[in-house]
Amino acid sequence: MTLPDHHLTQGERRVRSFHPHWKRLVVPFIALVLIAAATGAALYFIPDFAYVSYARIAVVVIGLILLTIWSFVPYLQWKNTGYVLTTHRFTISTGVLNKSTDEIPITKVNTVSSDQTLPERLLGCGTLTVESAGDRGEIVLKDIPKIQDVRTDLFRLVEDASDGEVDGR
Repeated sequence: MTLPDHHLTQGERRVRSFHPHWKRLVVPFIALVLIAAATGAALYFIPDFAYVSYARIAVVVIGLILLTIWSFVPYLQWKNTGYVLTTHRFTISTGVLNKSTDEIPITKVNTVSSDQTLPERLLGCGTLTVESAGDRGEIVLKDIPKIQDVRTDLFRLVEDASDGEVDGR
């Protein structure tokens, strides 16, 4: 996904890799449906006049611009945001054209906590807060899918690292 296997260090293994929760795509999907319907309706109801072909081209271009801004870009942002949890680090990668990667060594993690609203509990996602001893201090990650499993894995890895264990050894 966002961290190729050849970038893993010796003895490091991938525990979990994932994107933000799919709920981030609900609004872009609704926008896609509404823009497609509005564009189709506009094309259908354009009356015949001398420059009807230009009007249809304008409607299609406006529809494509709106689709790009409200549907395609949010999808690309979702698709290009990835989280990778390994036995040695937690990697957060974002960006479509420019890539930004943050890595938190498991040994530097002090606190792991999660928060969920009622709708997030129903969807199985939530906000993960990772407090580290690094420069950034506390990192808040929203819309993490299977939040309880991620929190448990991360906490287990932190405990193993503090005990000096790697992969349960």
